[in-house]
Amino acid sequence: MRRTKGAKALAFAVGVALALSACGGSDSDSSTEDTTSEGAGATGETAMTITYDIVDEAVWEDGSPITVADFECTWQAALNTPGSLGTTGYDKISSVAAGESDKQVVVSFTELYAPYKGLFSGLIKKAAVANCNDISADFQTSINYSGTEWKMESWSKDQVVYVPNEAYWGPRKASGKLVMVPKVENGIAALKAGEVDFIYPQFYAGIADELADPNVKTVIEYGGDYEGIYMNQGVEGKDANGNVREFSDAAFREGFYKSIDLDALFQQIYIPIAPEGKLLACGPMIPGQYCPEGIFGNKYSLEDAAKVLEDGGWEKDASGMWAKDGAVPEIQWVINTENKRREDTQAYLIPLLKEAGFNVVPYNCDAACYFQQRLPGMDYDLAMYISTAPPDPAYLVPAFAGDQVPTEANENKGQNYQGWVNDKATEALKNSDKETDADKRTELIKEAIVEMDKDYMMIPFFQFPKSGAYRTDLVGDVEGQLNNYAAFNDTYMWKDLNGDGQIVIGAEQWPECLNPITECANSSWYVWTVGQVLAPGAYRTTNDGKYEVTELLKSEPKVETK
Repeated sequence: MRRTKGAKALAFAVGVALALSACGGSDSDSSTEDTTSEGAGATGETAMTITYDIVDEAVWEDGSPITVADFECTWQAALNTPGSLGTTGYDKISSVAAGESDKQVVVSFTELYAPYKGLFSGLIKKAAVANCNDISADFQTSINYSGTEWKMESWSKDQVVYVPNEAYWGPRKASGKLVMVPKVENGIAALKAGEVDFIYPQFYAGIADELADPNVKTVIEYGGDYEGIYMNQGVEGKDANGNVREFSDAAFREGFYKSIDLDALFQQIYIPIAPEGKLLACGPMIPGQYCPEGIFGNKYSLEDAAKVLEDGGWEKDASGMWAKDGAVPEIQWVINTENKRREDTQAYLIPLLKEAGFNVVPYNCDAACYFQQRLPGMDYDLAMYISTAPPDPAYLVPAFAGDQVPTEANENKGQNYQGWVNDKATEALKNSDKETDADKRTELIKEAIVEMDKDYMMIPFFQFPKSGAYRTDLVGDVEGQLNNYAAFNDTYMWKDLNGDGQIVIGAEQWPECLNPITECANSSWYVWTVGQVLAPGAYRTTNDGKYEVTELLKSEPKVETK
């Protein structure tokens, strides 16, 4: 099972993935010994090549050129670093080599890889690390390089300060300071008091009233965010101590799902937030072309649940709790503390589940513990959280393919924290990455999601609204990218209206370390406050859910298939 190293939680982000993005950094100067050849890439005949032409003027913050070496280092770090959360796509690459110059990057794949635009979205500077094949000990408390308009002046548990990168060559010119601070007592109160200029809160019942202020404007968008509950099946059905994970039992999962009246829960928790909202029935996917019809949704029937459980060898004990071999399992449900909506969901649902015969108990901790330790460590039975999905469904592969369960055998790589292994779904997901025909790829994605429904591996709730709120007297031009997967990635355009020389953003969560490959980056707030701010990449996401080439490249990469 996965373990954090010492007292530190570690993390990932060099490609666009589920709630993840890209960057890198170091606590101190590192040697630049060339070690990238140590990591093994994919083997076999070349099936596809992508040629990236880097603009001549592209440099790092110290004036050194951004070259093929940085692309190669990024590939090796994502593929080989122990604990890497995202190897998919990079594991199809056999080589990253210079073309006509070190400003031309030729990436060779042994298989077709349709979602290639999600790769190399955040480069790691090779000169900043000692060993590109293992950067797990790097970038704990600072990132000392940048290839974007901002560079990090300082980072601490209290704030991060960015200043303009004087060496930046592109059109996204920054000015003043960009300051981000962790949520203290109440982000809304801080906004109203003018202590921060902008917040990006999770929406909840009553928030609109709390935000009401003549100097505050709130913007609501619906993008790729969705919330649900996930059932942890463990590694081969076991937890870290070798104990059985009850949700590895198919009958227990189905019986549990059918014991929850999702329509009643939705009315209780989500209708106060969005009166016109609808129960999400797409699994880990928002409504649209990849959502199969007639799956998930409300399947509430205590009678059906009892039959499934009894057929699976479960029976109620004298206290009315479901037991197997005389033992009633304790189901540990983890959420992040101070999230009122999730706390309300627990308060509403736990008593009802107890009435239905399930011994569910809170197993909560703060956001850093939750996202950087409990989830990556698979240390829970139930987990409720929002996922922020990028435009391409390729995120389903690292999150749900069977070979992406983090284990000691695979050096704890992967994001399948549910331990869900379904061979048919895994095959469909893997094939979707190789399918270039859009319609055929859509059907493969749907096939995998249907298997998720059949296996009762999660309970989807709601396509969650994105919300941004800002002081109209302090900051302007902030609304351009609020529906983006990358959220507020256009801060260079924001206007300082009160002339204090800085834009201050109040963050809902705060990373405890800055590593872009392992658990540090396992939260969207890492992406928004660190990852996307400093690392140049080949593509970035747009507000309308597409990918666009960045200023790093001369033009669209040249894709050739064999």
